[in-house]
Amino acid sequence: MLSVSISAGMYFENTGCQIMANKNNAPGQRGRRPLSIFAVLALCCFFYLLGAWQRSGSGKGDNLALKVNNLMSDCNIMPELSFESHHNDVEIIEPAEPKAKKIKACDVKYTDYTPCQEQDRAMTFPRENMIYRERHCPPEDEKLRCLIPAPNGYTTPFPWPKSRDFAYYANVPYKSLTVEKAVQNWVQFQGNVFKFPGGGTMFPQGADAYIDELASVIPIKDGSIRTALDTGCGVASWGAYMLKRNVLTMSFAPKDNHEAQVQFALERGVPAVIGVLGTIHLPYPARAFDMAQCSRCLIPWTSNG
Repeated sequence: MLSVSISAGMYFENTGCQIMANKNNAPGQRGRRPLSIFAVLALCCFFYLLGAWQRSGSGKGDNLALKVNNLMSDCNIMPELSFESHHNDVEIIEPAEPKAKKIKACDVKYTDYTPCQEQDRAMTFPRENMIYRERHCPPEDEKLRCLIPAPNGYTTPFPWPKSRDFAYYANVPYKSLTVEKAVQNWVQFQGNVFKFPGGGTMFPQGADAYIDELASVIPIKDGSIRTALDTGCGVASWGAYMLKRNVLTMSFAPKDNHEAQVQFALERGVPAVIGVLGTIHLPYPARAFDMAQCSRCLIPWTSNG
């Protein structure tokens, strides 16, 4: 309950408010003193009555609280309600094993089969502009649906840089190049491996000596040449030895009577693809190579103007 006190100093203290009467006050302020006292008393009485009314239970807030209590009294508490964790009760569903589609292996005669590079099919196309050496894919009903088998006795190739000079015979079982290109020093057969002396059609003394001649007129060592294209690569000796000069070479050659030449390049660890400069653009963007090399590749550069 609020209290009011009056003392000699004539001050009223209630709810943090102070009203002081000073003997030095002006005469005009003395007339207001009874009115101020009455106002304070009236406010105190008002707040007292308001508090008593709210505590009597007739206020709107108490009615709302009473309704909420009545509603809660009607709630049924579930006797079996449990707040314990039940992680261990969750049934773990094992993922079903994917059903892999089994593809049968092709016949052994397809060991050297290359899609879209079949020799019998290639010979049916015109020879103008090397069209018959380009990529020609069979119709849908003639495509093989089997896995190409590895050669009998296939072995993991030698690691680089040894693979630059040697390859297992079992991986590329063709000796024809050792006879046909013996003078040009492409490849030699020794025991169960092929040896690559580094020779080529235009550099029988070795690719290193040939690259040294090129370096005398072309700035190979200063880093301005980083990528090169080797046309008609043979067994890719030029590209293999360009790696020593920090030049990455893409070698390509057609699948012709020397059908194993690109396969030799891949076994050596040199980037190579089957391809020919004919009527179809190579799959490389413009300015992809800093240098292009063609060593007696027999390409009629000016035949089409």
